[in-house]
Amino acid sequence: MPVSQLCLGTMTFGLQCDEDTSRAIMDRAYERGITFFDTADAYPLGGDRATAGRTEEIVGRWLAGRREEVILATKANAPMSTRRWDRGNSRKHLVEACEASLRRLDTDHIDLYQLHADDPNTPLDETIRALDDLVTAGKVRYVGVSNWAAWRIALSLGISELERRVKFVSVQPRYNLLYRAIERELLPLCRAEHLAVIPYNPLAGGLLTGKHQRATTPTEGTRFTLGTAASRYQDRYWHDDEFEAVEALKAVAEDAGTPLTTLAVAWVLHQPDITSPIIGASRPDQLDAVLAASDLDLGRDLTEALETAARAFELTEATR
Repeated sequence: MPVSQLCLGTMTFGLQCDEDTSRAIMDRAYERGITFFDTADAYPLGGDRATAGRTEEIVGRWLAGRREEVILATKANAPMSTRRWDRGNSRKHLVEACEASLRRLDTDHIDLYQLHADDPNTPLDETIRALDDLVTAGKVRYVGVSNWAAWRIALSLGISELERRVKFVSVQPRYNLLYRAIERELLPLCRAEHLAVIPYNPLAGGLLTGKHQRATTPTEGTRFTLGTAASRYQDRYWHDDEFEAVEALKAVAEDAGTPLTTLAVAWVLHQPDITSPIIGASRPDQLDAVLAASDLDLGRDLTEALETAARAFELTEATR
């Protein structure tokens, strides 16, 4: 299934930015050629169970009259209520979650339905059979995963082949110049099994824009202060090592005469195993520097300069 070079992530819609701003962001992205949109039933980012589903509703209203022009991806797994069964990758939850997403998105099918996280409490064959039934029913076209370990994906592919069931076609991992752990096992697996790679956080939650300062507290209104997401993003990126790397990367960007935002997204985009990085915004104008990455040829020297700058410090990636 061909998709646009970049994918528009929508997790800011409905909390970090209101519906009018969200629609303006989608308009700008669509006008610039992005026809691949990613969302999730649990969004908006930073919200709670009371706000879960709001992002899909906003996307669904914008899609009216445009549905056939967009490849639509969403995800399920996160808790959607206080009921113990209203979460995870069980048959019951996935079937009900898919129906709920279809209603909120106001569509009769989802192009790419992804498992937002692994669920060790549900047998993989149960999950795969449920997804297979959704595809057979025409409610889902393709299935994928997000935030899964490589060995679990490999195991699931084996089960799918053995049982002649639907196979995962894509993965959605975290990946950027400051976090490259997926290069060890996940990307080689994707290469061998021809899985699409749709990475999120290419800008490290905004740290790779270069606008944040370690000496100050996180800026209000950003992911580092946003509701339930604040502690997660600070744990991932708000550390001295990362800020030192950003300073080195800013020097490379200054020498290149190109915004660090553009360089960081271009680096992810042009990695050989990457299909379509997920980019996002809280204002339409923020997309301009990101979208410029599509037209930028980094070249070997600039690529090496970026990687050298990013690696000139020690990161404990396994714990972040």
